[in-house]
Amino acid sequence: MRVNETFSSQQKGVASTIIQRVEAERSHAQSDVLAVEEPLEIRLGFGPVHQRTTKSISITMRTPGHDFDLAAGFLFTEGMIREASDIEEIAFCGPAVKSGEATNVVRVELKPSVEVDLARLERHFYTSSSCGVCGKSSIEALRIQSRFTDSGSGPYFQASVIHRLPDRLREAQGIFDSTGGLHASALFSTEGKLEIIREDVGRHNALDKLIGHALVKAQVPLREQLLMVSGRASFELIQKASMAGISIFAAVGAPSSLALELAQDVGMTLLGFVRNQRFNIYHGESRILFAGNLSAGKANA
Repeated sequence: MRVNETFSSQQKGVASTIIQRVEAERSHAQSDVLAVEEPLEIRLGFGPVHQRTTKSISITMRTPGHDFDLAAGFLFTEGMIREASDIEEIAFCGPAVKSGEATNVVRVELKPSVEVDLARLERHFYTSSSCGVCGKSSIEALRIQSRFTDSGSGPYFQASVIHRLPDRLREAQGIFDSTGGLHASALFSTEGKLEIIREDVGRHNALDKLIGHALVKAQVPLREQLLMVSGRASFELIQKASMAGISIFAAVGAPSSLALELAQDVGMTLLGFVRNQRFNIYHGESRILFAGNLSAGKANA
């Protein structure tokens, strides 16, 4: 896979502004920073060598940075590609913005042998940062099957390790510290080590960036890690995590009923309200170990 990095894939995700800070009955001017939100168009090139087709398949509001990971992750989690080797090239295209700092169009060229589901492309034309489901035609269209089946066993995480993860996630959210306006997705090892983190104004974009990075690094399936997200657990996030083979999904916020239903369907451990030394296990409790029975889950697997 060729990667044309004419522009940096790690753009600064903050913008400066001047605000009026109000305290009690007084106000004063001071500088502040905001999370950058800009549209990204993902174009897909596919077909035989002498009969190539290019289509715009998604326009999403995102925080610039790791745009190639976002494009690759989106294609993978939406079932349009099966592996990184399906991609011939990823490149920026279209006019540059902000004096050449970035461009808001990414073109992904697939290898001529890769078949593309045109009906699926039509369903995914528009995706918003707040709700990726909005561009989908039906709930049935969302139930994309992962090729990584659940093993029914590990990984196993100690509850004491999970209690530490929210603080580690928060410490690693560099842009959130500056702006307070970004979602994050992160992978942790069974020892609680942070392996990958991605931030974005869109919660599903953050996860696509993370999975896209793992995909191009040949790290998928992500069976041995825990995925933690800074917000709630939505249906689409569970679906994307399932496509990457993730077995444990932890959220700082609550899961939706449909998210729980899908987690049950795919055998994924789902944790919610992971904060302040507490969390709820909504499904898959056998993967969570407690002091005094740290080997129970493995023994019963």
